Amino acid sequence: MKKEEFLTIIRPPRGISLNLKELWEYRELLYFLIWRDIKVRYKQTLLGAGWAILQPFLSMVVFSIFFGKLAKIPTEGIPYPIFAYTALVPWNYFAHALNHGSLSLVEYQRIITKVYFPRILVPLASVLSGLLDFFIAFLVLIGMMFYYHTPPTLATLTFPFFLGIAIITAFGISLWLSALNVEYRDVRYALPFFTQFMLFLSPVVYSSTLVPEKFQSLYGLNPMSGVIEGFRWALLGKAFPSPYLMVSSIGISLFLLFTGLLYFQRMERTIADIV
Repeated sequence: MKKEEFLTIIRPPRGISLNLKELWEYRELLYFLIWRDIKVRYKQTLLGAGWAILQPFLSMVVFSIFFGKLAKIPTEGIPYPIFAYTALVPWNYFAHALNHGSLSLVEYQRIITKVYFPRILVPLASVLSGLLDFFIAFLVLIGMMFYYHTPPTLATLTFPFFLGIAIITAFGISLWLSALNVEYRDVRYALPFFTQFMLFLSPVVYSSTLVPEKFQSLYGLNPMSGVIEGFRWALLGKAFPSPYLMVSSIGISLFLLFTGLLYFQRMERTIADIV
């Protein structure tokens, strides 16, 4: 008796079509990709996860000396060290997620060209793996809040919302750049400049209140502006940021995610061929 043969044809999606059922079926693969990123990051390192604390802490010390003591940047009565560190925690997460997510498809090219799985899991894993560093650094922030007598308020409950915006922003930009990097390897060289440029456009060392009100909507086109000011409002009791800035930041974050998904799924049809 002749054995029946089955042929499975996998076709790329058209338009924006997130197959959540398929992503759920590959959830175990997502877990292993995240775990692999974490292990590779700290493999053969002396301090290991201690770098998650050391990097923002040393940056905070340098910023406190030059921008807090010497330049005397106004912080609305908030001690400059915690003012800067509260911004550096989400910023470092964003920078890490952006750098690793944008280069992730090329780094996983050997797997991508050999076996099928939803390609979107690769940049997603890179973005989510950075959350471990974020929460480690966040523990130091909690200690600083006690040291500077900054008790939590009801606004603290909104902190996960602003973290979610940071994740959406990093993921949306990573979808764009990871797909672009498959075709144009210039992304690897432009990324450090882009990240540094974004740092000075974000209210890390200064407050967004220094930007005139009429430019707040324009300033909010940098989505990390809303994230950082949202963190300061939620955790430090700072005045609520300009509504124009917040609406603009949230809107551009969702726009980056939507267009990133559209572009990534269009490029997904040829990723395995040209990576």
